[in-house]
Amino acid sequence: MASNATHYNNLTPAQPLDKKTLNKMVWRSLNLQGSFNYERMQSGGWLYGILPGLEKIHGDNEEDLKISMGHNLEFFNTHPFLVTFVMGIVLSLEQQKADIDMIRGVRVAAMGPLGGIGDAIFWFTLVPITAGITSQMAIDGSLAGPILFLLIFNAVQFGIRFWLMNWSYRLGSKAIELLTANAKEFTRAASLLGVFVVGALTSNYGATAIKLQFENGESPIIIQDILDGILPKLIPLTITLGLYFLIKKKGWTPVACIGLLLVVGLLGALIGLF
Repeated sequence: MASNATHYNNLTPAQPLDKKTLNKMVWRSLNLQGSFNYERMQSGGWLYGILPGLEKIHGDNEEDLKISMGHNLEFFNTHPFLVTFVMGIVLSLEQQKADIDMIRGVRVAAMGPLGGIGDAIFWFTLVPITAGITSQMAIDGSLAGPILFLLIFNAVQFGIRFWLMNWSYRLGSKAIELLTANAKEFTRAASLLGVFVVGALTSNYGATAIKLQFENGESPIIIQDILDGILPKLIPLTITLGLYFLIKKKGWTPVACIGLLLVVGLLGALIGLF
């Protein structure tokens, strides 16, 4: 459903979205991971959440609505409690009928850093503190312990969801002139950020190694040590570039690539290669 269009047919800015519509999308954001998959991650839930706003913005032009729905179904993955921050900014750009490549760049640039920020706010701060306060109550047999935990946690996360949606939507509207004036630079920066993140993930989490070694007296020749001497993480890098080639040049889907990795991994482990 992806489209190659770079701009909408109707470039007249739409009317600002009302608070009721913004709040409706906040509630819909709870379904962000409802159709989670390994090809486009949260894209289905993202489109479902943002759709009421897109229908109001592009409701008078069916073709523009199709284009908008198409590029909003592209790969998307961010922290589920902070997704409304991205929603607000993207909706503001959609309302202003910004270039589609720019909207894509903003969406990608905004979704990436929120994963680490959300983990730090919720899983490393809010949950330990709240659980520390209420767990002893539960251990002592008080029903108020788990109830209080759920009340505090959900009050914070819902408060953040609603506040971020309205705040980022207003912020996006005010920043539209700056973003438009630097559209090419911003899109390029977003692309570079994506490449940087992929490179960092490959380096930090790529753990594939070759187990092959050859007898050489008391000092066996270990193939992995030789590869590390050439370039650390050379095998994960090669795998990443190979998958990119298959997807970009050969038209493979991410699901097919996952299947290939599964087969190669099992066979490699069976024969002692990995």
